[in-house]
This record gives sequence, structure tokens and C-alpha cells, in this order.
Amino acid sequence: MTASTTRRTTAARSRLAAAGAIAVAGALLLTGCGDQTDKGSDSSTADSSTAPLADRLPADIRKAGVIKVGSDIAYAPVEFKDGSGKTVGIDPDLADAMGKQLGVKFEFENGTFDTLLGGLRSNRYDIAMSAMTDTKARQEGVDSETGKKVGEGVDFVDYFTAGVSIYTKKGDDQGIKTWADLCGKKLVVQRGTVSHDLAKAEAEKCPAGRTIAIESYDNDQQAQTRLRAGGADAGSSDFPVAAYAVKTSGGGKDFQLVGEQVDAAPYGIAVAKDDTELRDALKAALDAVIENGDYQKVLEKWGVTEGAVKEATINGGK
Repeated sequence: MTASTTRRTTAARSRLAAAGAIAVAGALLLTGCGDQTDKGSDSSTADSSTAPLADRLPADIRKAGVIKVGSDIAYAPVEFKDGSGKTVGIDPDLADAMGKQLGVKFEFENGTFDTLLGGLRSNRYDIAMSAMTDTKARQEGVDSETGKKVGEGVDFVDYFTAGVSIYTKKGDDQGIKTWADLCGKKLVVQRGTVSHDLAKAEAEKCPAGRTIAIESYDNDQQAQTRLRAGGADAGSSDFPVAAYAVKTSGGGKDFQLVGEQVDAAPYGIAVAKDDTELRDALKAALDAVIENGDYQKVLEKWGVTEGAVKEATINGGK
């Protein structure tokens, strides 16, 4: 996810490169949650004395046995609450696999997407892992819309690739096939995401009197609800999320994807610039789970293998 400096993000990129690449099993609930630590997110804690990469972590995190994760836990299938209230999805499963390598538990805390990097800067979280697109603007702490410096920036450990998609009510595509077709239409998006940035950039290209009416929300589920109720013509989000909503909302009867996904770019785990030891430990853990096959198993479970990377990368976003 992302806007100016937080994610899912700026005007030229986002999630997954091949339509039809997601086949998520099961109609899991798309339910949100309050802003609180999720004690029930099952990122198992391996014994740090036997975990192969435990000595790569900073001493304070190794001693605590926990990595605090800021995440917008309302973005199925990347991270969301299931019917029992447990945090599930691609990111929690990858965090669980990494935790076994590092000998720690990844403890997910819910927050709105556009506040996650601020929470990281204030040390509320150790990392932000929330389908966040790695971009130069975020790396440099620059607001993508104004071009102004708003923070010290972050480093990213990239672990997945995805693009942005448009979806409409099923059977009512409003003639929308491309982003240019949104001129004169109302679009719903999650605030601060790449979809939000793309919409604002596209609106500037529209003919006079036919701009895009953009409604932004705290999370993607609110945007979906608005579209479902007939309050907009289309919605946009990262491809895995849009495809999951199309598959599960109303038993597959609410929405449809239109056009092709655009702007494929990496998702990254955000880490403070001065926390290079933690950053490098996370990269080592990701490389380990890619090598041992756990990474592929997670992507197969959620039907998103087209977004796989061959190795973790630091600051690969453009």
C-alpha cells in the first residue's frame, strides 16, 4: 500500500505482473480490526539458541525475543483477520517462517496504512510490513505529491512484486478499461496507497470538467463497501488484493477486474535507516526461507506465486 511516503505508493508502480495469477482458496472473511497488538498472530518463536540466524539480530531484539511489526491488518490476502480474529495472510506467514530462522516472534500491531512509517520513526514499531511498495520517495523520506522532505526515509528489504488493478461492480464496468477511462468517474481507494497516487496523477491529465472524483478511505475494505453500495464507479488496489476481493466478496458476485494491472514494483519491509543490523538480519532470513522452500509454500498457499522473487533485495524500488 502507499501515498506520499507510506505505502502501498507513488505514481508509477505497484503489485504483480500477470492477470489471473491469483487463485485464493476459501472465502476467508475480509474483516478489519482495532489498533492494537495482535497477540494471536501465530508467528512462532524458535529457540534463539538453535535458530540459525539468531546471532544476526541486534542484541536488544534478540533478548526481547520479539520484532514489533506495524501493519494495516485489513488488506486481504496480504494481512487480515480471519473469522476467529487471528491475523493471517501472506505477510504473517512469511514473518512466521523468518522468525524460525531468527529465533524471535514477529508481533503484528494494527494501524492505518498512512501512519505506519510515522510509527516506525517514533519507535512504536521495529519494522513496517504491510504490502508496502518500495519507492525512492519513501527511501529518501520525500512526500511523493509535494516533493518535500518529510522524514529521514527508510530502508526496504524487498520480498515480493505486485502491480495495481482497477475493479468495478460485477456486470457494470462503466466502460472502464484503462486509467484514462476514469476521467469523469468516481473512484474509491485506500488513502496513501499507490492506487491513490496513480489516481491523483491521472486526474491531472483529464480534460477540463471531466476530472476523476477520488474518494479515499482509511482502509481498502471501506472503499470496497462504498463501491458495493453504488457510491462510486470503480475502485483500485494492488492486484492481489483486488483479485481476492473479486473472488470472495459476495461469493464472487460483487466485483470484477477491468483492464490490465499496471506499474509492477516490489513490496518491501521498512526498517529505520540507522537500523542496518536488523535490516541485514531480515534480508538473511528472507534469503534463507527462499532457499529452503518455505517462501514458495507461502505464495502457493495464497495463490500469488507470480509475484515471487528469487532473492531478497535492499532498496530495489525506483
